[in-house]
Amino acid sequence: MKNINRSTVIIAISTLAIGLILGWLIFGGTDKTSENEHIHNASEAKETIWTCSMHPQIRKNEPGDCPICGMDLIPLESETNEVDPMAVSMSPTAMQLAQIQTMKVGKGNTNKALRLTGKVQADERLLYTQSSHIPGRVEQLTINFTGDFVKEGQIIAYIYSPDLVTAQEELFEAKKIKETQPALFNAAKEKLKNWKLSDKQIDQIVKSNKTIEQFPILANVSGYVTKKMVNLGDYIKQGEALYEIADLSKVWVLFDVYETDMTWINKGDAVIYTVQSIPGKTFKGKISYIDPVIDPKTRVAKARLEATNKGLMLKPEMFTTGTIEAKTNTNYTSLTVPKTAVMWTGKRSVVYVMQMSAQGVSFIMREVTLGPELGESYVIEDGLQPGEEIAINGTFSIDAAAQLAGKPSMMNPEGGVAMAGHNHGGNTNSNMETMPVSSKRTTISEDAKKSLQPIFDNYFKLKVALASDDFEEAKASGAALYSALGKVDMNLFKADAHSQWMQQSTVLKAALQHIEHLGDIKAIREKFISISNSMIATAESFDPISTAIYVQHCPMADSNKGADWLSLDKEIQNPYFGESMLSCGENTKTIK
Repeated sequence: MKNINRSTVIIAISTLAIGLILGWLIFGGTDKTSENEHIHNASEAKETIWTCSMHPQIRKNEPGDCPICGMDLIPLESETNEVDPMAVSMSPTAMQLAQIQTMKVGKGNTNKALRLTGKVQADERLLYTQSSHIPGRVEQLTINFTGDFVKEGQIIAYIYSPDLVTAQEELFEAKKIKETQPALFNAAKEKLKNWKLSDKQIDQIVKSNKTIEQFPILANVSGYVTKKMVNLGDYIKQGEALYEIADLSKVWVLFDVYETDMTWINKGDAVIYTVQSIPGKTFKGKISYIDPVIDPKTRVAKARLEATNKGLMLKPEMFTTGTIEAKTNTNYTSLTVPKTAVMWTGKRSVVYVMQMSAQGVSFIMREVTLGPELGESYVIEDGLQPGEEIAINGTFSIDAAAQLAGKPSMMNPEGGVAMAGHNHGGNTNSNMETMPVSSKRTTISEDAKKSLQPIFDNYFKLKVALASDDFEEAKASGAALYSALGKVDMNLFKADAHSQWMQQSTVLKAALQHIEHLGDIKAIREKFISISNSMIATAESFDPISTAIYVQHCPMADSNKGADWLSLDKEIQNPYFGESMLSCGENTKTIK
């Protein structure tokens, strides 16, 4: 019995030991397998994805060239560990390829050296009109040409006056009865005084007892004759002008002040100016008067500077160039950023703020309020704090990456899924058409400018067709514009220009894609609003045409919201209303 129990115990112990060994092998092996699978999966998850810094929608599993622009692909870093989910991360390689530069925001000099152009003009207070106080015929002119100098009291003309001859004869007759009728004699003398004859002249006439047929006209002031208004033999009336005379001992220098610069200029500001025809000499003065009204055609006001004209060096109509060291209003903050850092959509101004974290570098869009323009920089009123670091170059590359990654961007401030291609759902193009289009003056090559020329040629044809109410020609011009747009070589646009043109052309393509299938001219005019916005941004960014382009505005277009368009002529030819309101609109800007 004891042997049976001992055998049972041994068997039980052996079975338990074998079970433990098998359990360890089974479960231990399973853990190792799971760990190996986890490591394998993690390795797969960390597989490098390659993308283009200019076209982030490109995704490849191996390095190579971008199929759109030909640039080298760069590794895409994972964004799963970003501190801020609204920020777009960029690797050092991507930042280098996109030529991104940053700077810390700080307080800078808020003074602005304002450059003004103007002309020398005669002082209006020293302009005189020399008239004749005697009616008659001009018998002699002692001043025969414009520009001659006249001294006060100098004889400038001789006038034959039948009325004055008759008045002298009456004086002689009244002289005969002077003793009996002195009032009559005095009345005859007063009649001569009405023609501004002096007492001395009248006494000479009475004493000589001879009729003077040609009376001299004396200069009332000294100055230069700026306009000769009569010729020998002309008949003139009493008070009729003979000459215009200007005293040029003091002159005005009138500078053009554009509407956007009005806040910078104040009465009393010191101006240093030069005159093109007097090289090497610098003049100084102070603003004594600023026009209270802006010229509606030129959109400028005049700032006046008064100058003493020693040696008559300054002559009317001379061109001048002046500089004012203007100061901002004390209410403005002193934070300044370069213009290249700001992207402007027409309604909003945004910058990209750099953030540093353990995961690397990222950028997040920040809306800012702009203050005055300081030449190559802006004053920031609100939106940034001193010490924050922002992108000052390559901002369009950052914005393109943010847009295609579904992060908040200039064109899509709320963020959302990025578009990577053509959408046939019906809404995408409409959304793209209404997106704001930004402009920033960017230098491009002559070849790039030539590639844009057909686009502008067809755009102006479309504008003329709409102004002429020609529906068929408008459709044809729109289709030609769409075709020309597809032929532009993206490789001609480098760095910021590449991202900028990509944004502008995307909006333009969305508006033009189905223009040849539209049923009436009203539908084309609706598309023309977004077409024009994109073309204006392109013209302002790249300056593709050597001649001046005028930005024109109709306040009644787009259901009284107002709309713009481009024109090569100053004359208004409204494309939104055609013949019904052809001249409705105004010139708001000139792109040179």
